[in-house]
Amino acid sequence: MLTKETTPSVIVNFLDQYVIGQDEAKKVVAVAVYSHYRKISNALQNDGNIAKSNVLLIGSSGTGKTLLCDTLSRLLDVPFVSADATSLAQTKYVNEEIEAVLQRLVDKADGDIEKAQLGIVFIDEIDKLKASKTETRATSGESVQHALLKIMEGSPVKLQNGQYINTTNILFICGGAFVGLENIMSKTHGFGFISTSGGDNQNILDRLNKRVKPTDLFEFGLIPEFTGRLPIIANFQNLSKDMLVKIMSVPKNSIYRQYIEIFKAEGVELSIGKRVFEQISEIAIEYKTGARSLRGIFEELMTPVLYTVPDNPDIYRVEIASLFEDPQLLRRTVIPAKAGIQKIEDR
Repeated sequence: MLTKETTPSVIVNFLDQYVIGQDEAKKVVAVAVYSHYRKISNALQNDGNIAKSNVLLIGSSGTGKTLLCDTLSRLLDVPFVSADATSLAQTKYVNEEIEAVLQRLVDKADGDIEKAQLGIVFIDEIDKLKASKTETRATSGESVQHALLKIMEGSPVKLQNGQYINTTNILFICGGAFVGLENIMSKTHGFGFISTSGGDNQNILDRLNKRVKPTDLFEFGLIPEFTGRLPIIANFQNLSKDMLVKIMSVPKNSIYRQYIEIFKAEGVELSIGKRVFEQISEIAIEYKTGARSLRGIFEELMTPVLYTVPDNPDIYRVEIASLFEDPQLLRRTVIPAKAGIQKIEDR
């Protein structure tokens, strides 16, 4: 969990190494996580219960919601699992599926129930549970919301092996794209629901006016009880081309750095021009999938190169200047010298 030195700013600085952009969302989540685990520490010391504040992440697909949660769990050294709300809605046995998610959390903790009870569960596509005009779908989505209520608030859940896991201290983070929520907000916030005066801080007022209200989520299709379990809301912005470029090349575990190490193990230097990353980003934006498609496009580019390099030890450097040009494979050539001495020449 949190050490004394793990402040919200330390959490954000750690996230910055792996998650590009989303500065405001990082701060919101960092404070939420800090508060959550501090409450647990205080409750353990004072033998009390905590009032849990789960988190809702709102943003388009591929903006980094799952990555942020996974990165958080690594910093905190707590088990982390993710699940899709759509999968829960498509089964008749919702409670069994929820138990399976919690069982995976225990498995991630190597069977340590105590550690699992301090973990993080991320439920994506929560917006797909909204009430629909079609009765069957509405019932399905709402039934999943009701099934999630109890465990999100905190309760003992019996697993298939007979063990019980208490979800009171598990942090639940839900995420979704919430397409159409902007239209609802434009109606409810159109005239500014907070009035201003000369002495007010406009930045604070603007932030409050832009905040997603519970009533916005009600109108979208989430039931009031479920929305009440998600008091903290962080908004994820759509990724720009520059941010997508950085995602591929800047983070410690970026795909470019991973391939640099792969080629280095073959004794080959890999150099990819910035234009390549820009071209890949442009395609990803066209696909409207955020960062999700970056890896697939990048690996498609690298496949023929990595197929060739291991069988050709004379290749010492690979240069790629454009997504639409053949890579340059620089090779070492042995040229006989007059005095019987050989020299190596690069070409």
